[in-house]
Amino acid sequence: MRMSTKSVCYIVVLLLFSACTTSKSTVSNNVNLSYYEYASIINNDTYRIPAELMEYEIQLFDAVENSHLKLVSDARIYELNPNQQKRLLLVKYGVNVTQEETVVTVNFIDYDTGRPVASCRGAYSSLGIAGAGYDINEAIKRVSKQISETFSKSN
Repeated sequence: MRMSTKSVCYIVVLLLFSACTTSKSTVSNNVNLSYYEYASIINNDTYRIPAELMEYEIQLFDAVENSHLKLVSDARIYELNPNQQKRLLLVKYGVNVTQEETVVTVNFIDYDTGRPVASCRGAYSSLGIAGAGYDINEAIKRVSKQISETFSKSN
């Protein structure tokens, strides 16, 4: 009985620690996000999730698509007229997995100026108990929520 009490205490401490991971969004003070209508996710060698993590890339695309932004393939940006290009955000993302926490960051950059306008961060930690796959999945859920909240405020 004593052993199970210790186990429960450890689990509670781990849950409290994992709750300390911070998911947040940062938006430029000088930008009106409702101005933007399109998003193009940069999909090149620098911003690419390894093939074995493709299911998570799908979730990242879904997260951006669930904002009010219309997705445009990076190969078709030049088909947009100049007015549409002014309303375009480039999307870059990164995934950082450490033993302490998993962080997924999605950055939104004005196509016309190259200026970063918003950054959404989703973080999660099970301290390795649940496994990296679970942590990435939860971090993506959190960044999805941040994206949704950030772009819904602008409407």
